Amino acid sequence: MDFTRKLSFLVFLLCVLISLQNQDVDINKHFSSRTDKYYSLSVNDNDNVDDDSNSIFDYSFPPLPMFATTSVERRKLQQQTSSLGSLKYDYYHETCPEAERIIRSSVRDLFKKRPQIAPALLRLVFHDCFVEGCDASVLLDSVEGMHSEKESPPNESLKGFDVIDIVKSQLEEACPGVVSCADAVVLAARESVILAGGPFYPLKTGRRDSVASFAEVATFELPSPQDDLSKIIESFSSKGFDEREAVSLLGAHSTGKIHCKFFVNRLYNFSGTNSSDPSMDSEFLSLLRSKCNTNQATNLMSPASKSLSPSQLISASPSPSSFIVQLSSVPVEEPAMKMDYEGPGESFGTLYYRSLLQGRGILYVDQQLTAGEETKTWVQAYASDVSLFHKDFGLTMMKLSNLGVLTAPVGQVRKDCRKVS
Repeated sequence: MDFTRKLSFLVFLLCVLISLQNQDVDINKHFSSRTDKYYSLSVNDNDNVDDDSNSIFDYSFPPLPMFATTSVERRKLQQQTSSLGSLKYDYYHETCPEAERIIRSSVRDLFKKRPQIAPALLRLVFHDCFVEGCDASVLLDSVEGMHSEKESPPNESLKGFDVIDIVKSQLEEACPGVVSCADAVVLAARESVILAGGPFYPLKTGRRDSVASFAEVATFELPSPQDDLSKIIESFSSKGFDEREAVSLLGAHSTGKIHCKFFVNRLYNFSGTNSSDPSMDSEFLSLLRSKCNTNQATNLMSPASKSLSPSQLISASPSPSSFIVQLSSVPVEEPAMKMDYEGPGESFGTLYYRSLLQGRGILYVDQQLTAGEETKTWVQAYASDVSLFHKDFGLTMMKLSNLGVLTAPVGQVRKDCRKVS
């Protein structure tokens, strides 16, 4: 009798092992059927992509070796060993149960004193995740042998670093060395969306921080305010976003304000014509000209941008979110236009899409969303149904927050978000 029970138990274990093995094969087949364009330049053809997360899975690679000296080599190996499967809801339940409450409370307290932190943090998460994934690489300062993403032309006016420093210091006080800067960025950005009138969206946590920054990638891969529709679609598609998602994600331009230098050419010298962009509403053109004059096309250009050739300047133009003015005080306030120029609205996104349909998009990249049949369809949909926009925006922010994440044992948890531990 004992022999029969033992035999039955062994057969049961064997069946379980066979089932698990078959499941692994099915998963690998599923992942290998998808291709992520964004990683095609740095990851070999054997890497697998998860449908929902765009994360890279490759179980054959060992942990990051010490001989990976360049940032490209390090990042390639990080991507090949990372796995979104390690992210989970309430990841810090045991190690730092108050983590999300601390982030929420800290951001809300700062917002009461400085409401401009909301668009700052929203822009910060986009600039982090759009360059090599959500790994807090944008927070790193320059050191010998590595230029910071902060120094790239699209990031020169990037703000919100001090907010993350404050949030991180409170996390370190409660749970030293536990919560990553990458998780702090995405969770703080979610809170900023809510404070700006946008939707709540659930986020998994467990991200790890990059050991490198990618200034060159940031310079040439972040979208530009001067991008036409084809470039917009190409740029977002390279990160796995379709046209609907691109239109919804650009709805983040509902908050903050735009410096004149990012759109002054549309007012006075559109495409070298010495006249305005003909697609602009005439009354709105007059309003913008009252805020901005022709001198601002050159006087407000950054020193780094002035040193670039015309072709480099086009490639290195700040991203669509680079116009948002946030935290730091400057000696002379740069002329700018508020996104909610009609006054604070009751609903995040309504004015933005309605304005595009009226020819009142402030940035060329935004107005271009009405130039294509499919993108215009979604602009019209969001202009008439804010609840649909909120749903789609939340889903797209979840997808953005999961781009190229690093998970243990890859990466690290920085104690100071500005430098590698």
